[in-house]
Amino acid sequence: MIMKKESAVSKKRLPHAKIIVHCIVRNEARFIWYSLMSVLQYVDLAMVWDTGSTDDTVKIVSAINSPKIKFKQVGGVTVGTFTQVSQKMLEQTPKQYTWMLVLDGDEVWPAESIEKVTAFAKSHPEYESIVVRSNNLVGDIYHRLPESAGQYHLAGHKGHLALRMVNIRQIKGLHFDRPHGQRGLFDDSNQLIQDRPAAKIKFLDVAYHHATHLPRSNTRSGDLLVPKRAGKLKYELGQSIPISEIPQVFFIPGRPAIVPPVTQKASLWFWLVAAILTPLRQLKRMILTPKSGY
Repeated sequence: MIMKKESAVSKKRLPHAKIIVHCIVRNEARFIWYSLMSVLQYVDLAMVWDTGSTDDTVKIVSAINSPKIKFKQVGGVTVGTFTQVSQKMLEQTPKQYTWMLVLDGDEVWPAESIEKVTAFAKSHPEYESIVVRSNNLVGDIYHRLPESAGQYHLAGHKGHLALRMVNIRQIKGLHFDRPHGQRGLFDDSNQLIQDRPAAKIKFLDVAYHHATHLPRSNTRSGDLLVPKRAGKLKYELGQSIPISEIPQVFFIPGRPAIVPPVTQKASLWFWLVAAILTPLRQLKRMILTPKSGY
């Protein structure tokens, strides 16, 4: 039997580009378990720093039995000092990691999406960043804001977009700047990394669930204690999300008792209020220029 010669591509084995998660949380009890569980299988390490949770967030993170999680309680932060914590986390990231996955405590990935993103990152260390779509949830985990409501311009696209993977080896002088709500990653010339050469930014047409407009703590007071969070709760009619696009982690058995279920559908009251407010929100988006950040 004649053996085929191994191709030049297969001979050139790329080094494993390791991925680290940066996750800063405060009062994220409703979604933090799902968030971390949705990505742990696909990354090498997760730095999770708590900034003063008063709900069950700390207990829930501590209940996840994974050596990949490096949990730390760093005390309370303000709008001004939040960025300093982000910078400290960046500075304390071990040097062997190539990619940083930015993960908020309310962001939950479908397996297909996170698998595609991390596989691309590991095999393409020449890129600087990766942009994806986000399903900005309204009412429950089954509905999202329409794409027309998304105002971000990234990687040549417009909509509900987010830069979620950053190559921390490729970008010189990488650092965080600006207060919480407008916080961004900058290079050594103080240029936002999303404004760097487009050829180094990869857009992948996959999405994750973002619960920024839903209650995120398991107590009302927990949400009110987090700066700027109360203004994010949104009453608006949403589009149904195909069941195939909803993260499977929401439905897996064996969830610890301390983890709140989030599969319940929004109440009739929510949809009645949303029906009244949606036309006003749509009109506002048509006539007003959206502000930067929140």
